[in-house]
Amino acid sequence: MWDYSEKVKDHFMNPRNVGEIDDPDGFGEVGSLACGDALRLTFKLDEDKRVKDVKFATFGCASAIASSSALTEMIKGKTLEEAGRITNRDIAEYLEGLPEEKMHCSVMGREALAAAIAHYRGEKLEKEEFEIVCKCFGISDKEIERAVKENNLHTVEQVTHYTKAGGGCEACHPKIQDIIDRIWGEKEKKPHPAKPPKRKKLTNIQKMKLIEETLDREIKPALRQDGGDLELIDIEGNKVIVALRGTCSFCPSADFTLKQYVEAKLKEFVTDDLSVEVEE
Repeated sequence: MWDYSEKVKDHFMNPRNVGEIDDPDGFGEVGSLACGDALRLTFKLDEDKRVKDVKFATFGCASAIASSSALTEMIKGKTLEEAGRITNRDIAEYLEGLPEEKMHCSVMGREALAAAIAHYRGEKLEKEEFEIVCKCFGISDKEIERAVKENNLHTVEQVTHYTKAGGGCEACHPKIQDIIDRIWGEKEKKPHPAKPPKRKKLTNIQKMKLIEETLDREIKPALRQDGGDLELIDIEGNKVIVALRGTCSFCPSADFTLKQYVEAKLKEFVTDDLSVEVEE
């Protein structure tokens, strides 16, 4: 389980400014539903062009919820110029620290704020000439480059912690390493992982075994790191019945996590025909 500060726990259990402002002055939405993290941020300005009200809606882990809540508190009363200077590290420091593996949550908050400010100004964030490097989570080369430069990242593992790129099938690891090498001029490259083999048609016994292995290897460890857990109850054809335990049982993003993370992982590693339901 991650060692979260008391401030992170407070903002997760008691998130501030949750919701969405009607007819907002600024609107920003970033993230990927496929990876389980997505953030929508809206704000309203007062007559002095300072942030009068701000709200967020996010889907993700404890760090994503806490980072989003903290960001809304940090920008209240600020001008857009002042708010725009807030970095993902400022968000992490406000929360008295985040595990490195969860820094992508603070990056997502900074990007949502930039998108909302651009929307208010009638600008478009530069997205031309980009390439989607991580197809699992929809992360572009430009997003990886920015994270590498701003946070002094030197390994693929660090890039995954800050952006989630490379956290799925790992097929994009060579491209991520190439970006790192190009930015820092590193000559020695680490060996690239092999692409996963293509799936074969599964027997019922093979499918059941793969489901259990995927839950134990890919899903349960991630949930346990945030104090949650999942129990396999039954498998009925292509329907996987589970029960959420620990913090997952009362997390505000539990339904989203179930479908967009647990089900997505099982479809990725077992078969696309699977669906996941909670025990009644």
